[in-house]
Amino acid sequence: MKVGVLALQGDFREHIDATIQCGHEPIEVRRLSELASIDALILPGGESTTIVHLAKTFDLFEPIRKRIAQGLPVYGSCAGMILLADRILDGAKAQETFGGLDITVRRNAFGRQVDSFESELEFNGKTMNAVFIRAPWVEQSGPGVEILAEAAGHPVAVRQGNLLATSFHPELTSNLEIHQYFFEEICKGR
Repeated sequence: MKVGVLALQGDFREHIDATIQCGHEPIEVRRLSELASIDALILPGGESTTIVHLAKTFDLFEPIRKRIAQGLPVYGSCAGMILLADRILDGAKAQETFGGLDITVRRNAFGRQVDSFESELEFNGKTMNAVFIRAPWVEQSGPGVEILAEAAGHPVAVRQGNLLATSFHPELTSNLEIHQYFFEEICKGR
């Protein structure tokens, strides 16, 4: 499977490494031709407003939105969760997203950079270490959203159809559980 990793800003290299470790072919997405060639997409952590700005600069914003609406499997970590959310609290003025997930996220919900932390949580029946860096959380979710993990009483991993999002950074750990779940459960048959 050809897995695109949006490589405009953020920790895309770590997602590329995780994709390789899971046995798939990563493609750095910076151009429309690269977006057109993929079977799935990963939106990395980083700074959500910067990623949107760069996606518009590279003429990728609307094409990514369209591919998501057409059913492309997408996984977003941290800023990627914000980018997949239909609604944002505490966002920049007129902040836009690719959308697709019927959730409201609160940006920097766990605090600023100095408030970053690691915590254990349950995901898919297993305990895993999660790295939270200026992380969002899900404030509200629609009826079609499945909550897969919680931290501090808030959803931090969710799924809706072909979309998966985490507010933490599994790519910064050696645990491939989230990536494997994405490839095996959400991308199956591709």
